[in-house]
Amino acid sequence: MKNPWQALWAALAAAVFAFQPLSAAAQLTEGRHYVRLQMPQPTEHADKVEVVEFFWYGCPACNDVEPLLKSWAKTLAPDVHFRKVPAIFRDSWAPGARLFYTIEALGQPKLHDAVFQAIHKERVNLNDEKVLFDWVAKQGADRQKFAEIYKSFAIDAQVRRAVEMTSEYGIGGVPALVVGGKYMPAPKLGTWGDVLRVVDGLIEMNRAELKRKK
Repeated sequence: MKNPWQALWAALAAAVFAFQPLSAAAQLTEGRHYVRLQMPQPTEHADKVEVVEFFWYGCPACNDVEPLLKSWAKTLAPDVHFRKVPAIFRDSWAPGARLFYTIEALGQPKLHDAVFQAIHKERVNLNDEKVLFDWVAKQGADRQKFAEIYKSFAIDAQVRRAVEMTSEYGIGGVPALVVGGKYMPAPKLGTWGDVLRVVDGLIEMNRAELKRKK
């Protein structure tokens, strides 16, 4: 049966992308539309506007908003770098981060959607390694190769970094979007359509800042 949330997010996406203000940044007010991180964070690419989404596979809201964010990300300009970071607020979230980085290392992004499906629709416990590796094999991935990467030192390092970033960015929950390592949409903006309109404005604002630094 079709997920009613997906239809909702698709409708919201259409509304967001149809809305083209003359200057989204000019309409933003600090405190009302966005807030600043207490400690600005470095970005991966100094010459690009960075948008980071902190998420958790087990988060129902992250699952619900995923289709909208995927559609929105496809509209971003070439000078915008969008990336996901698995938030880790507690130890039980670490396996999800390990899973995310393993999928990235394997270069199989379609597994990302499959993980959300398995957790939220099929109720598969992917925190259990045996269950996870069996599930991965059913998705057509190499079970042994996946297990080796999943348990590797490289993934250990990425998980530790995710723990640090969750703390350093000072986010209070997920999903959370951060622009330029320093701006976040204000809490209680309304719909995710409202949130993404603010993010678009923050992208404009950060783009102008980067140009002034050149």
